[in-house]
Amino acid sequence: MDTAAGFGLLEGFSFETRLAVWNKASHAPGKSPEAYRLDACGALIEWSKYGDTTPNGTGWEIDHIYPAALGGSDILSNLQALQWENNRKKGDSYPTTPSQYTAVSWNRG
Repeated sequence: MDTAAGFGLLEGFSFETRLAVWNKASHAPGKSPEAYRLDACGALIEWSKYGDTTPNGTGWEIDHIYPAALGGSDILSNLQALQWENNRKKGDSYPTTPSQYTAVSWNRG
């Protein structure tokens, strides 16, 4: 399993922050909200897969809506849970809409 830990992407967010960001994500129909959510792009993410960068998987990262590189802060209203590939595609872009950075979405079929 690949992780983002080696790239420093998981450092700096406490368990409490991860949980608060997770709770902002949409519920996935038919799935336990404690274990699964949908990111802003509609991708299925899994709580236990935080930092997992398996391609097309359910791993997720915390994204700065207004990027930290552009002066965005770690305030909760500026953070969102994104499937890791969607987060990487978004990068430091702002403003954006999810359709501009969707790399992975959930096929409910």
